[in-house]
Amino acid sequence: MRTLIYFDNAATTMQKPPAVADAVVCGMQTFGGVGRGVHPASLAAGRAVFDARRQVANLLGASSASCVSFALNATMALNIALQGLAEPGCTLLTTAASHNSVLRPLFRLRDEQGCAVKIAPINPDGSLDFGAYERMLAEGVVRYVAATHASNLTGDVYDVARMARLAHDYGALFILDAAQTAGAIPLSQKEMGADVLCFTGHKSLFGPQGTGGLCVAPHLEVRPLLEGGSGTHTYDERHPLFMPEALEAGTVNAHGLAGLAAGVGFIEEEGVAVIHEKVLKLTSTFEEGAQSIEGLRVLGGHGGIGRTGVVAVDVEGVDSALLGDALARDFGICTRAGAHCAPLMHRSLGTEDKGAVRFSFSYFNTEEEIEKGIYALEESVKALR
Repeated sequence: MRTLIYFDNAATTMQKPPAVADAVVCGMQTFGGVGRGVHPASLAAGRAVFDARRQVANLLGASSASCVSFALNATMALNIALQGLAEPGCTLLTTAASHNSVLRPLFRLRDEQGCAVKIAPINPDGSLDFGAYERMLAEGVVRYVAATHASNLTGDVYDVARMARLAHDYGALFILDAAQTAGAIPLSQKEMGADVLCFTGHKSLFGPQGTGGLCVAPHLEVRPLLEGGSGTHTYDERHPLFMPEALEAGTVNAHGLAGLAAGVGFIEEEGVAVIHEKVLKLTSTFEEGAQSIEGLRVLGGHGGIGRTGVVAVDVEGVDSALLGDALARDFGICTRAGAHCAPLMHRSLGTEDKGAVRFSFSYFNTEEEIEKGIYALEESVKALR
């Protein structure tokens, strides 16, 4: 059987530090319910979850461990933040770089609660139109901004510190989608000025699927999306509002969060900057090789203040699905073809009709794999054109 070369890390990282799987297995064999008893099995689970909170808070620059509430992924975290903060009829602002995990909750608020949704455009090179963004804020009606830190399609990293500063200047709160950047680049919620930072565990944090959450600034109170068992205040009719339990109804995924803590621990040992530097080197090598292929266009990649390990390509006259299938079938190269849950970004870049093929790299990829990927891409393009 052919060995797979995995270049789909922007969707989920397949190659994890061994400690992640070890932590999950250990948890499954030793954990009871978090906050559901004072026996050793329950206390072990509680310690593991607190460990995960502390490590995430430290890595992402949150104010404290108690500001970190866990959820299934960034999508759930963004829904919690948007539905827990927005009031009926308010105005919200996002950008065309946003993923559907931001766009669809916003459009639901528009359709069900009469909210107005403004969308700042993205330029053809992948950059944000900051002039339009500020003009929309200057109208004075925007209450919340929800924006992505990095495009999951092009890898462009946006100047969210500037975006948050402008939002605050015009009286809006800033909600950050850090699904593509948490663990991938150095960042700090406090330094960037994000009122809420939403993250997922299964991408660059090297955690299991089913882990993620949101870091909420201490001055904010977010209405719970779900209510139910909390392990405390049992006789209260409504879910407790103190963090972090306010946003965590039911038994948390302690096994997965133990794995997440192990992934974050690996990042802390290696260093985020070291990880980012290696991934950028691999990305640059691949992009240079891709740009030499006739009829191929690399999308974006130079429109922000940096980039993640993503190279998305559009091949003249070739549907992205055909190219993605050829890479997998003939060379064992795992990529993501199609629309990437980023409809407005594809529209901005002119790839709405046929999509694009996204290569996304990890700390665990090698230079040899990059060279094989360039060769496979060139041969596939030749065969399809």
